[in-house]
Amino acid sequence: MGKKDFEQYRFYLKDSIRLMIDFSGTDQSRGVPPPPVEKPCKKGQQRIDLIPRQKWNSIQGIDLITAMHRRRSHRHFRPDPMTLEEVSFLLWATQGVQKIVDPAAAYRTVPSTGCRHALETYLCVLNVAGLELGIYRYLPVEHQLVLENTLDGLAERIVTAGLDQPFLGKAPLVFIWTAIPYRMEWRYDLAAHKVIAIDAGHVCQNLYLACEAIGAGTCAVGAYRQDLMDELLGVDGTDEFTIYLAPAGKIVRS
Repeated sequence: MGKKDFEQYRFYLKDSIRLMIDFSGTDQSRGVPPPPVEKPCKKGQQRIDLIPRQKWNSIQGIDLITAMHRRRSHRHFRPDPMTLEEVSFLLWATQGVQKIVDPAAAYRTVPSTGCRHALETYLCVLNVAGLELGIYRYLPVEHQLVLENTLDGLAERIVTAGLDQPFLGKAPLVFIWTAIPYRMEWRYDLAAHKVIAIDAGHVCQNLYLACEAIGAGTCAVGAYRQDLMDELLGVDGTDEFTIYLAPAGKIVRS
């Protein structure tokens, strides 16, 4: 790659594009209805109720300074299954809804530019007590999981889609975040894409800190086969596509 190529990609990291956009022409400014805060479910999909925060019994918590001090990336996990309560907690910590503001916006446990929250959370479940192996999606408004599909050889498929990183197939579950860019583009046009990536960082850091509270660990993963990961989730790769992933599971504290 030449100097011009580097300059082109570095431009993405800057906010110069904001001065090049006529925001009076965005879909929001033109009165186009906003996209929903949550991807709709298909008719007949199986839904699983998660455990609400008020009914957690085993989540003892940890002080923030300790959680930040202990934070590490972990690629080795104990064979113990995760519990549904632990999964409920990790999902709430990363995308839980605190308040519905209006049909277009919801306050969550993580910040998002303009409260747009352009991410969806999928789980590749390999060892969670009470859940069959499969691909699930989190419904933050209802605090539920919806079963997207069950696939043979799921552990092998997540490893292959993850560029043959074996720890992905050995974790009890893998968080996979997709972007639905239009949620952000509706307001910010071409200035949307940098902030979507920033938002993904907010979410994953909350996962790191939340894992510390339950004796678990995680590892942010940005390297994967885009086509295979999108296919695994059943998303189209254009209007919705994988942007980030992270396995999670119980760890041996060193």
